[in-house]
Amino acid sequence: MRIKSQYVKPEFKKKYNPKVGLLALTTDLTIEKDFNSVFSQLPIDVFVNRIHNENPLTKENLLKMRDQIKGITEKILPGEKINTVAYGCTSGTIAIGEDQVKEKIQLAKPNCYVTTPITSAIKAFKLLNIQKIAVFTPYPESVNKTIYEYFSKKNIDVISFGTFNLDSDSDFANIDPKYLFETLTKLDTSGADALFVSCTALPALEILNEVEKKINKPVFSSNQTLIWDTIRSVGYDSPVDGYGKLLRNKNAF
Repeated sequence: MRIKSQYVKPEFKKKYNPKVGLLALTTDLTIEKDFNSVFSQLPIDVFVNRIHNENPLTKENLLKMRDQIKGITEKILPGEKINTVAYGCTSGTIAIGEDQVKEKIQLAKPNCYVTTPITSAIKAFKLLNIQKIAVFTPYPESVNKTIYEYFSKKNIDVISFGTFNLDSDSDFANIDPKYLFETLTKLDTSGADALFVSCTALPALEILNEVEKKINKPVFSSNQTLIWDTIRSVGYDSPVDGYGKLLRNKNAF
């Protein structure tokens, strides 16, 4: 049977949402869920690729991600423009270096906006005039030292520091949010302008509002600041409720 085909010229008139790429670690059980919780409410499309990471958490293992960044980024919608790429590792950014992370991502996606948890946190602190912070991480001492030194170089005064002293992303993710709430609300934040909770694998995003109410101070987390800087970079400027002062306050956009 001979089929007669009718060719129809498509009309390319659809208005597309901004495109965001997320580089999540293969070991991270939390960040993708956190991004989906927020971005499912927004006119922004998120495309995720995973970058290989090894436990235990050490500087040596974090540095192994450096040479993967370009290739993993290229595989997010190959040939398509991405507005923003978010690299989802706080301690990895510090180990590799912010400039190197940005350079390797932009080799794969030229002219895209690049953000990371630690650089977005610094932007948020500056915007809200946060100069003294209490810090909590799940990391081992060797990694905590790099976090402290990073903030010191950025002229952020760390007045207290708490940790679970763990070295595996799966252990970070399996912390009960209720236990995390109890831990964070017992920290000494008396001399701090705000509390920063580091690590994209730690389930902190969902409890930020409650912790803020309890300690009566702004609370920031790695995933929260990363999400905030990402949506800000693509022009979304409406408040997002449920995830702390930074996202719900229009003055933070």
